[in-house]
Amino acid sequence: MFPTVRLLQHACQITLFTRANCSLCTKAKETLSSVWDVRPFEYKEIDVMKPEGKCWRDLYEFDTPVIHINSSKKGEEVPELASKAKKLMHRFSPEEVKAKMDDVESQGV
Repeated sequence: MFPTVRLLQHACQITLFTRANCSLCTKAKETLSSVWDVRPFEYKEIDVMKPEGKCWRDLYEFDTPVIHINSSKKGEEVPELASKAKKLMHRFSPEEVKAKMDDVESQGV
């Protein structure tokens, strides 16, 4: 038996846009952790309130948590392309995350 491509590489990358002292952000991290346990992905976290997250502050300062789900082939996140990302905001379930991951994988982008 041969391992599937999904086991050999991460087809999706998930970026969590977060901020300190955010209870919804803590819940989002727990949700992503439970997804990771059954379906690994590349992960990046951006605190929109830190200096290095400043370019995202205008987009997500009052909307955290937000996740972008993209193909792992996409590369770095840039604010100008945020509208094209598959995203979930505020409260989301593991099933919703996996459904978005399925969308991204089926597009093969």
